[in-house]
Amino acid sequence: MATIKDVARKAGVSTATVSAVMNDSAFVSPELRARVVTAIRELRYEPSQAARNLRRNRSQLIALAVADLSNPFYARIVWSAEAAVAAWGYSLVLFNSDEKPDTERRILSRIRTLGCDGMVLVPVGAANQYQPHEFEGIATVLLGRSIEGNSADTVTIDNQAAGRQAVDYLLDLGHRRIGSVTGPMQLSTSKGRLDGMIDAMAARGLAPQPGHVRSGEFREEAAYSVARDMMGSPDRPTAIYVANGVMAIGVMRAIADLGLRCPQDVSIASTDTVAGAGGLKPRLTRTEHPIADMTNEALRLLVDRIEERGSEPVRNIVFQPALIVGESCMPLRVEAG
Repeated sequence: MATIKDVARKAGVSTATVSAVMNDSAFVSPELRARVVTAIRELRYEPSQAARNLRRNRSQLIALAVADLSNPFYARIVWSAEAAVAAWGYSLVLFNSDEKPDTERRILSRIRTLGCDGMVLVPVGAANQYQPHEFEGIATVLLGRSIEGNSADTVTIDNQAAGRQAVDYLLDLGHRRIGSVTGPMQLSTSKGRLDGMIDAMAARGLAPQPGHVRSGEFREEAAYSVARDMMGSPDRPTAIYVANGVMAIGVMRAIADLGLRCPQDVSIASTDTVAGAGGLKPRLTRTEHPIADMTNEALRLLVDRIEERGSEPVRNIVFQPALIVGESCMPLRVEAG
């Protein structure tokens, strides 16, 4: 395998000249540049990427830390990120915090130990668990969730709009007793979606009944449990807004196990869906994220920070959700009196 010394010898120049041509780091006359380029081609010289990264103080590694790899939503983020980082010339290092702040803390330490050039993080902790400048020293973009008071770039969806769109749709169908299965309230996504639901109901002079808003922890089994309890009560809701797709599966299972029908006995609307949910009967009505666009934008912002392209202030990019109407909702049936 040819070395930089072999190239210099063949071109009749110094190794410094070869390096200047390859890195475009200094002026080299057209004649010498042509000799170096010819020597590189004839010797099929390929410089060591590791050595180049060492000189540039770069690892060419980008860390992606997601909240729950068992959730197909995050698998779709990983799939989009793999393609995007390759296009930028980086490699992806994947971590899963499993919605556990202690695990996330260990992951953040590991990312720094590996010398990753930057990270895309789906945060799982409460805002008070992070310092205002938690991510100084490493380029960081928060994806999907924000941290109040933090100085990192963020790419999110308009969570209030997502909750409001779904619940407005249920209200337009005549539902007034609407419940919700939410995620953990310390997360911006959970709070935003519940705020959107409350805003939609308040605009029509309504509010959720006590016991009709329950946390499903963004987990299928937890959502199954709280939905079964909610729907087993005498004043059960006629419609439920579910804050993510994984929990929607748990809610629909609970309804079926209680001998109820969706949408005849209860309408279901969610934010987000999961892979394979298109085959469910009935198909979910939901507000969806543009996952690929959000992931690509997060990585674009991150590479900008890594490559130090300008000194822009903190950037907060907010995507809008889209309402997708399925068959899991129907107009409220009023019993004849």
